[in-house]
Amino acid sequence: MPSGAHRLSGVSRGRVDEGVANLDVCLREAQKSPADDGIVELIVRRPAVDERELLDEATLALDIGIVGDTWSVRSSPSTADGSPHPDAQVTLMNARVIAHLAQTPERWALAGDQLYLDLDLSYDNLPPGTQLALGSAVIEVTAKPHTGCFKFRDRFGDEALRIVNSPAGKVQRLRGVNARIVRAGTVRRGDRVRKLAAGSTGR
Repeated sequence: MPSGAHRLSGVSRGRVDEGVANLDVCLREAQKSPADDGIVELIVRRPAVDERELLDEATLALDIGIVGDTWSVRSSPSTADGSPHPDAQVTLMNARVIAHLAQTPERWALAGDQLYLDLDLSYDNLPPGTQLALGSAVIEVTAKPHTGCFKFRDRFGDEALRIVNSPAGKVQRLRGVNARIVRAGTVRRGDRVRKLAAGSTGR
């Protein structure tokens, strides 16, 4: 395990207090995030099913996603041949939203996303095609929806799943955003996240 990594295993066990999750709170928290010039709050790598590594820095590669993550070997029901979906190389979640739903910092990684950002992830702020520079890497928001599933329900409760999959939750993208890597590079916790101007491509 690289320096600065902390492994969590058996992440599917245990649930939060379901009485805490609240749609209005989630929406208010998400709307407090900046529209630009955000921060990388947490980086998570998935070395195996139901395992997480918390990283101080990660390498983003064009062909395999986050180095050491299992995206490149995970099958996808959204592709004809079951190969990894190219539009879901990296998943993002709003740090303020997961802080509310997870209740404790130790449970953030259970969501299964890789980058937790203090940034407005709403559709209006980050329409598909928007590119984000973080560290020396550039990622691009894709049109592939990122919705809550049974694992999210098992880890955060029925109400949390209803919240992120609600009409308002989908507009605000409370569950998060799918992205693909367009420029390889390194990202560290605490790095700034900036929207790139249209036409300023990372390719």
